[in-house]
Amino acid sequence: QGQLVESGGGLVQAGGSLRLSCTTSESDVEDYAMAWFRQAPGKEREGVSCISASGSATYYGNSVKGRFTITRDNAQNILYLQMNNLKPEDTAMYICAQSLYRPCGFTWDTPGEFRSWGQGTQVTVAS
Repeated sequence: QGQLVESGGGLVQAGGSLRLSCTTSESDVEDYAMAWFRQAPGKEREGVSCISASGSATYYGNSVKGRFTITRDNAQNILYLQMNNLKPEDTAMYICAQSLYRPCGFTWDTPGEFRSWGQGTQVTVAS
């Protein structure tokens, strides 16, 4: 399995924006769905968004719908998460993951459906 490396996190004021990136050395990344999860201290890992292998289907957690956008560039092996109108409750470690499957599926936010994980990038939103 290849390595997933996230970048783009940081400290931002509420209402601000960040774009996260996840690069991978996987040679077959275009064959699998990809997702972003987040985990705050003392909380369970939460599914943020998922994108199918082709990029034609996307899914979002209720708390980020309308604010976050997931995209992927399979030619460059990069996954993105554009985060707008950030809120203090978005503060967490953001982690990208590669699915076991091509589509995201109805249980896309289940960590057990993912085979590779990055180390994460910290996002902190100040009020």
